[in-house]
Amino acid sequence: MPEQAPPGIDTSVATAARMYDYYLGGKDNFAVDREAAERVLAAAPEVRPIAVENRRFLQRGVRYLAEQGVNQFLDIGTGLPTQGNVHQIAQAHQPGARVVYVDNDPIVLVHARALLSTDAATKVVTADLRDPDKVLETAAGLLDLSRPYALLMAAVLHFVPDEDGPHDLVARYRDALPSGSHLLVSHVTGDTRPQSSAGAAEAYRNTKNPATLRTVEQISAFFGDFTLAEPGLVPVPQWRPDASAPSGHEDIWMYGGVARKS
Repeated sequence: MPEQAPPGIDTSVATAARMYDYYLGGKDNFAVDREAAERVLAAAPEVRPIAVENRRFLQRGVRYLAEQGVNQFLDIGTGLPTQGNVHQIAQAHQPGARVVYVDNDPIVLVHARALLSTDAATKVVTADLRDPDKVLETAAGLLDLSRPYALLMAAVLHFVPDEDGPHDLVARYRDALPSGSHLLVSHVTGDTRPQSSAGAAEAYRNTKNPATLRTVEQISAFFGDFTLAEPGLVPVPQWRPDASAPSGHEDIWMYGGVARKS
């Protein structure tokens, strides 16, 4: 675990990206992140398997999209690099696939740039999804946004509070997508395990990225009138699993889906 933060990195308050890294067994986190993550896990031990299953969902989603012929990906709220990153999966199925990673945590930029320094088909930028114009302008430096691409928003929208108008923000991104593009979303809900999910959300309150629980209906609204791929919006372990969905998936209160713009 890092003894000293890179220049410009604030270690006085926990961040969602570094806490997620901790859940996944990574080492790019600090004491403040581990302490905050342990408070979340004390309230909801299932958060760690939720993080793992969300990562698997993202990987399966990217593989599915690449198999559909998608060769451009805009990943917003990417988090810290780990095994099976978007560009690795996309390029395995679509050689030369281009990927832009976007995150508002500066430590993501530090680590991702080091990892991707020799990959001309991949770019990482620091930006906030609440500024669609900047995000899209930056992405256009590598992606051809006039052609279909996949917009990935995995486990990030629950960090956008209601007062920031998350549905209106996502609608702006949807409107910018060319026909034939796809949107991938995963998001936590309080519908299935209200007590533990509320406890986890409360534990996030004092971090840099407080979380907002939403109903499955509210999560579904992020897709607008896009056509959801089978099996629709479901708990992430149930989305096109490589094997049978594991038992206990009812404890996974993260829902995910992939939809196409006609």
